Amino acid sequence: MANVRDLKKDINYVLGDIIEAVYVWEMENTDKETKESEAIIDEAIDTFDNLIAKVNAKDVESPKAHFKAINIELEEKGKALIEKINKLS
Repeated sequence: MANVRDLKKDINYVLGDIIEAVYVWEMENTDKETKESEAIIDEAIDTFDNLIAKVNAKDVESPKAHFKAINIELEEKGKALIEKINKLS
């Protein structure tokens, strides 16, 4: 990974795209309940806040391992949120 700035951008882009995908689903499915889709948006926002807080943590022993773990967590949470979007009916 190049640097902290790029990791923050990745977090922002990935979770922003997920939220945008939920909004697109809501616009295409105006006749359906939005409680589940709103829960996905809330989860994406919570994930964003959590990951940014981890990136900004100053008291880490091994920064390289710490940021790699954050990147892996971003991938896992992003995939889980995308699966939830795909399951919306």
